[in-house]
Amino acid sequence: MTSAGITPELEALARELAAKLSESAAERDREGGTAKRERDAIRRSGLLRASIPKEYGGYGASWSELMRLVRILANSDSSLAHLFGFHHLLIATVRLFGSRSQWEVAYRDSATGQVFWGNALNPLDPGTRLTRSDDGYLLNGKKSFCSGALDSDRLIVSANDPESSKLLVAAIPSDRPGLRYNHDWDNMGQRQTDSGSVEFEDVVLHDSEFLRTPGPLSSPFASLRPCIAQLVLANVYLGIGEGALAIAKGYTHTQRRAWPASGVERASDDPYLLARYGEMRLELATARLLADAAASALDSAWQRREEVSAEERGEAALAIAAAKVATTRASLSVSSRIFEVMGARSTAAHLRLDRFFRNARTHTLHDPVDYKIKELGEWELNGKLPTPSFYS
Repeated sequence: MTSAGITPELEALARELAAKLSESAAERDREGGTAKRERDAIRRSGLLRASIPKEYGGYGASWSELMRLVRILANSDSSLAHLFGFHHLLIATVRLFGSRSQWEVAYRDSATGQVFWGNALNPLDPGTRLTRSDDGYLLNGKKSFCSGALDSDRLIVSANDPESSKLLVAAIPSDRPGLRYNHDWDNMGQRQTDSGSVEFEDVVLHDSEFLRTPGPLSSPFASLRPCIAQLVLANVYLGIGEGALAIAKGYTHTQRRAWPASGVERASDDPYLLARYGEMRLELATARLLADAAASALDSAWQRREEVSAEERGEAALAIAAAKVATTRASLSVSSRIFEVMGARSTAAHLRLDRFFRNARTHTLHDPVDYKIKELGEWELNGKLPTPSFYS
């Protein structure tokens, strides 16, 4: 059975890739570092061109389809699902911020060259600076939380214009001289996102590489960029919860013993365990409905292209905010509560079943979910749409 709203071909590719990722997920969680072999498997799968329009050599997947691909991968490995989703976000960044000639080249090169995009944008980090050169700028400094920059082929970078203080964003090759990728990501979760720092020493940025037409968040359509980012995160969270529940079900059937006072022979017949499973199913089902509705809203806004209105953009942002809150809560709850239905033996360190919770806890701190709830409240009470920013 195929998932609703996704083509059989794309789903088959994603499930085959997810199966490969799951074989080594626990061990790689222990090791951390760059998942080079697995990143190359993503390259070979062809899924890096999923969101690229067919006329440029891609699959032409909608955002609804793309988010389901992210979710499938996150069932097995949320680190690689994050990098996969952000790869498509970064291609969309060129489409949203750049000129037609820039995004057409990005589409074609990415589709034909198995190009993996990495992130060094992080608008909250002011650690980079630009100085004028003969053909553009020189970039110096350091950026943190650069997910996927290591082993990338193209990189999105940012810094403030020294004259106007306006944020400038550029797309450059990842092997540009002066770039240094630091192996300094050692957090408790999302162990293989390589979300450490990148340093820049007189990195040349040509004028032609800046995405100025229309530029960052400069129109309702360009402002869909944070909507895509937030929905990728929501689907990573949902995938974590789904993956955790699937692991728990298998463990309960094969490893969990019936509690002596339960009066049943099999743990799977214990009324209290059944209640816990029912609660977790309900949490995930609710989050899934909101995530799918948000993806449909994003598709509708995206299809309007430059004609999308601020109101249409705002409605998509509200739907995505609701999905972000629900998936955050569901992923944290389910990834923690699975131990209640698996029992004490499931906490054995070598199983590393805590990776689902550690991944959820680490990733859901990306930006404060309380501000999504505030946005929803502002709309409900005052009819105020979210103000576009890189996080809303």
